[in-house]
Amino acid sequence: MNKTLAFFTCLVLSISISLSQDKEINDANYYYQIPDAPGSFTAGTVASRMVDGLGFRYFHATADLTEENLAFKPSEEARTMGETIDHILGLTRTTLNAVMKEPTDFTIEQPKLNFEEKRLKTLENIRRTSEILKNSSDKDMEEYKTIFLSGNGNRSEYPFWNQLNGPIADALWHVGQVVTFRRSAGNPFNSQVSVLQGKVRDSGN
Repeated sequence: MNKTLAFFTCLVLSISISLSQDKEINDANYYYQIPDAPGSFTAGTVASRMVDGLGFRYFHATADLTEENLAFKPSEEARTMGETIDHILGLTRTTLNAVMKEPTDFTIEQPKLNFEEKRLKTLENIRRTSEILKNSSDKDMEEYKTIFLSGNGNRSEYPFWNQLNGPIADALWHVGQVVTFRRSAGNPFNSQVSVLQGKVRDSGN
């Protein structure tokens, strides 16, 4: 009887911890400021900090956008701001898949999301990636392959190095485009955001 009680107690605690973690991950304001820096330099913590920088920039670059803003594009040939945000979501999905040791399968149709859902999902992808990297050993980093699956059984694979100069750097590039687009659309980036300090300055200072 005691063993049964202990089993169910552990089960309830496990579920509670899981729900608590999910609640934290779903905290849309997590990247309002950059998280505290790790206590030591490792391959994993440095990569994690780079991803956190992306999360902080993305959070503020996409804050308070209107439908009119999302439809804006600088020229007929360019993506709209909304399409650029779609692309960033896809890039963060690719990075999260890599650290979760899962392929990115382009044959699977992704769910249709509104802007707020896309924004939250992107921030979740970034945070989950950062948490995994922060606790990764050098051996783990070697195992984080970027695997792409496409039609007709096509498969390509790259080491984590390519994540740094590929999807992660690309996402940062496109966040910069969003900042430029929103300025051109008349809704500029919050001037109180300090990307160097990773926080929002007190407007009174």
